[in-house]
Amino acid sequence: MIKKVLITGATGFIGLNICQELTNRGDLLTVLSRNPEKARKELPFVNDFVKWDYKRPDEWKEHINSKNAVIHLAGANLFGKRWTKNYKKVIIESRETSTINLIKTIGEVKNKPEVFVCSSAVGFYGNSGDKILTENSPAGNDFTSNVCKKWEKAASLVEQFKVRRISIRTGIVLSRNEGSLQKMIPPFKFFIGGPLGTGNQWFPWIHIKDLVKIFLFVLDNDKITGSLNAASPNPVRMKEFTQELGRILNRPSFFKVPSIILKIALGEFAETILASLRVRPEKLIQYNFNFRFRNLRGALEDLLKGSSTG
Repeated sequence: MIKKVLITGATGFIGLNICQELTNRGDLLTVLSRNPEKARKELPFVNDFVKWDYKRPDEWKEHINSKNAVIHLAGANLFGKRWTKNYKKVIIESRETSTINLIKTIGEVKNKPEVFVCSSAVGFYGNSGDKILTENSPAGNDFTSNVCKKWEKAASLVEQFKVRRISIRTGIVLSRNEGSLQKMIPPFKFFIGGPLGTGNQWFPWIHIKDLVKIFLFVLDNDKITGSLNAASPNPVRMKEFTQELGRILNRPSFFKVPSIILKIALGEFAETILASLRVRPEKLIQYNFNFRFRNLRGALEDLLKGSSTG
């Protein structure tokens, strides 16, 4: 059945991929964007664009009515700036307030969506060492954990309107053109690649193609509710990840970046990069989700074909 889907954050690299897949299968999209003209250029296959200021819900309220689903991805870039006190407020407000306003508006429209799918992150759990983290594991206490807690609490408000809610705790997304992987490749090409910190921390990765499949999977499966881990069922330690990356790029992978250097360069954000998160996608396994890329080698080979520098 064709779905009418409203989506925020559509021009991010995750949003772009989700919009493409939804369009490919015939769904009808409405994109809420701060810059509709720019979004139109980046998403030429989408027909409906609406100006979005999350602080002014009256301007876009009518576009939520009669939608089958709302996908909320928008939020200030965690990597965008150094985490000053002011930028932390921006990070939180862009997620918490925008979500609350979306849900308040859902409560006011006559024909409510059946499902509200909202972003979150595995950073919810905080640095957890070797503990296996399922959806039932407790939240951490650092800044990223608190952001995710506030975001998920806000998203859960939609349940009072009998709308199914899923908060997707996304792992570290591996993509060919954007994201963490592309930031890690340049040092390898200069023969100085290697793990960040000790290399013993768990690295909860997910291939972009599997992540997009997960969003569509929860959109369609009305039995899935609440929070959900979106990470490969086979996490690896950071040193294993960089060894595999080095093997594919035909470069060494033994140049560690000391934790202290990261903390000096990145400030508090370094704690997020160095966190150990041994995430298990318990719900996806329970509902028999078919991961296309279960193992790191196959994922990296798919993304880096032709990238060997040997």
